[in-house]
Amino acid sequence: MKKLDIGNHKPSVGQQVAILSILGFWLFYVIVLTVRTAVGDWPAPGEMAVRRVFVTILGIAVTYLLYLLLRQFEDKALSTRITTAFVGAVPCAIAIAMANYYVFNVYDPESLFDPKHIEEMRKYMEKENFAMKAIVEDTISRFFFIISWASLYLAISYAAEVRQVERKASRFAQAAQDAELRSLRYQVNPHFLFNTLNSLSTLVMRSQPEEAEKMILNLSKFYRTSLSGDPLEDVPLHEEVHLQRLYLDIEAVRFPDRLRSKIHIPDELGSMLVPGLILQPLVENAIKHGVSPSKKPVTISISATSTDDSLILTVADNSNAGKNPSDDEQNTGIGLANVRDRLETRFGREAGVKVIRSEKGGFVVELTMPLLVDNQP
Repeated sequence: MKKLDIGNHKPSVGQQVAILSILGFWLFYVIVLTVRTAVGDWPAPGEMAVRRVFVTILGIAVTYLLYLLLRQFEDKALSTRITTAFVGAVPCAIAIAMANYYVFNVYDPESLFDPKHIEEMRKYMEKENFAMKAIVEDTISRFFFIISWASLYLAISYAAEVRQVERKASRFAQAAQDAELRSLRYQVNPHFLFNTLNSLSTLVMRSQPEEAEKMILNLSKFYRTSLSGDPLEDVPLHEEVHLQRLYLDIEAVRFPDRLRSKIHIPDELGSMLVPGLILQPLVENAIKHGVSPSKKPVTISISATSTDDSLILTVADNSNAGKNPSDDEQNTGIGLANVRDRLETRFGREAGVKVIRSEKGGFVVELTMPLLVDNQP
């Protein structure tokens, strides 16, 4: 026989809540019968109240045993718990009905009746099968009372389980979102490192140690800054722009005659918070699709403006060469799709990406996101 591990089982409904619900049900029972007795002007109301208290205490104990039984089936299907409640309520109702019959009909019943009607009540109680009929009728009444409490308990228990599932689903969704943000945050194009190392090799072969040293320092600063930050935290705009300056300085070694940069960030917007490395794919696309295929100097511009509740970041190039950066997203696995995904994951519909073909040549990419202020000193 399996031992009921009541002590170690953690119920979805706390024991205190269960006990309070049991006490509440039986208090309601006592109040209803007391009012009924008072309205009916029954004899010996004091004696009946004492015996009713005895039945009530027994009922509370029996209902608590049913609660302990239902606790053992909390990991089962709801249909199984409902069946257990209906089956378990039967012996509980019988026990209470038998106790009630004994208290009011076997133990000194004469003290409960008017002396004028004692003989009449005695003959009535001596009828054939009177005890059986009285117990059966009372059992049916008690059964529905007990099953009402059990239904309330199951409803509370099921609601608690639903809340637990919702909390778990919320935690899983948050974990998935955090994992997605981390994945998108670290999608730095490996070709950037490959091209940078090639440029370093060229500088060394050309005996340009100062330029090579500067490039190594910038590369070290870039990766130290970009990889050390928490991918789930936003960074001040001035830090993000500083990182892009390092990136542009590194790429300027590869394209000394073709790459120009212009950055305009108002002082009042420098403390606004943005997702870390959110500009990186845009600047990288501008170099790949604008500077790299061009034979003329290309200027990459980074700027910021704001409205009442939005921050607008712009990355533009004035190249006439290349193609729409969105055309190559599926092949590169990074770029505008990365930025869109990160903004959508971080801000939902409050953020957006717009790509505009400039009449003067090149492309303008606008990022719109909520205006968040960095309150840290």
